[in-house]
Amino acid sequence: MVRTQIQPTKQQEEAIRVIAAAQGISVAKSIRRAIDAMTRSGSSVDTEEKRRRALRIVGKFRSGKRDVPRRHKAYLPEAYGE
Repeated sequence: MVRTQIQPTKQQEEAIRVIAAAQGISVAKSIRRAIDAMTRSGSSVDTEEKRRRALRIVGKFRSGKRDVPRRHKAYLPEAYGE
Protein backbone atom coordinates (compact mmCIF):
# COMPACT_ATOMS: atom_id res chain seq x y z
CA MET A 1 0.00 0.00 0.00
CA VAL A 2 1.00 3.57 -0.60
CA ARG A 3 0.72 6.06 2.21
CA THR A 4 -1.01 9.29 1.24
CA GLN A 5 -2.62 12.23 2.96
CA ILE A 6 -6.10 13.59 2.29
CA GLN A 7 -7.94 16.57 3.72
CA PRO A 8 -11.67 15.84 3.97
CA THR A 9 -14.15 18.41 5.15
CA LYS A 10 -15.46 18.01 8.68
CA GLN A 11 -18.74 16.63 7.31
CA GLN A 12 -16.91 14.10 5.12
CA GLU A 13 -14.75 12.98 8.02
CA GLU A 14 -17.77 12.49 10.27
CA ALA A 15 -19.68 10.62 7.56
CA ILE A 16 -16.81 8.24 6.78
CA ARG A 17 -16.35 7.48 10.48
CA VAL A 18 -20.04 6.62 10.81
CA ILE A 19 -19.93 4.40 7.71
CA ALA A 20 -16.77 2.64 8.84
CA ALA A 21 -18.17 2.02 12.33
CA ALA A 22 -21.44 0.67 10.91
CA GLN A 23 -19.50 -1.75 8.70
CA GLY A 24 -17.05 -2.67 11.45
CA ILE A 25 -14.02 -1.64 9.41
CA SER A 26 -11.31 0.98 9.68
CA VAL A 27 -11.70 4.44 8.21
CA ALA A 28 -8.75 3.67 5.91
CA LYS A 29 -10.43 0.52 4.60
CA SER A 30 -13.67 2.42 4.06
CA ILE A 31 -11.83 5.07 2.06
CA ARG A 32 -10.06 2.38 -0.02
CA ARG A 33 -13.45 0.81 -0.79
CA ALA A 34 -14.80 4.19 -1.90
CA ILE A 35 -11.79 4.68 -4.18
CA ASP A 36 -12.29 1.18 -5.61
CA ALA A 37 -15.95 1.89 -6.32
CA MET A 38 -15.12 5.20 -7.97
CA THR A 39 -12.37 3.78 -10.17
CA ARG A 40 -14.45 0.73 -11.16
CA SER A 41 -17.32 2.89 -12.33
CA GLY A 42 -15.07 4.35 -15.01
CA SER A 43 -17.10 7.54 -15.01
CA SER A 44 -15.41 10.87 -14.65
CA VAL A 45 -18.78 12.59 -14.27
CA ASP A 46 -19.94 13.14 -10.70
CA THR A 47 -23.40 12.20 -9.47
CA GLU A 48 -24.66 15.78 -9.33
CA GLU A 49 -23.68 16.38 -12.96
CA LYS A 50 -25.38 13.13 -14.01
CA ARG A 51 -28.54 14.31 -12.23
CA ARG A 52 -28.40 17.70 -14.00
CA ARG A 53 -27.96 15.98 -17.38
CA ALA A 54 -30.87 13.63 -16.75
CA LEU A 55 -33.17 16.47 -15.72
CA ARG A 56 -32.29 18.45 -18.86
CA ILE A 57 -33.77 15.73 -21.10
CA VAL A 58 -36.99 15.20 -19.13
CA GLY A 59 -39.96 15.73 -21.44
CA LYS A 60 -37.91 15.94 -24.65
CA PHE A 61 -38.95 12.53 -25.95
CA ARG A 62 -42.39 11.08 -26.56
CA SER A 63 -43.47 7.48 -27.05
CA GLY A 64 -46.85 8.37 -28.49
CA LYS A 65 -48.51 6.21 -25.85
CA ARG A 66 -50.73 7.95 -23.34
CA ASP A 67 -51.00 5.13 -20.80
CA VAL A 68 -47.30 4.65 -19.93
CA PRO A 69 -47.66 5.83 -16.30
CA ARG A 70 -50.37 3.21 -15.69
CA ARG A 71 -49.02 0.37 -17.86
CA HIS A 72 -45.24 0.87 -17.74
CA LYS A 73 -44.66 -2.75 -16.65
CA ALA A 74 -46.43 -4.00 -19.76
CA TYR A 75 -44.11 -1.95 -21.95
CA LEU A 76 -40.83 -3.04 -20.34
CA PRO A 77 -40.44 -6.34 -22.25
CA GLU A 78 -40.98 -4.46 -25.49
CA ALA A 79 -38.46 -1.80 -24.52
CA TYR A 80 -35.82 -4.40 -23.66
CA GLY A 81 -36.47 -6.51 -26.75
CA GLU A 82 -37.98 -9.47 -24.92
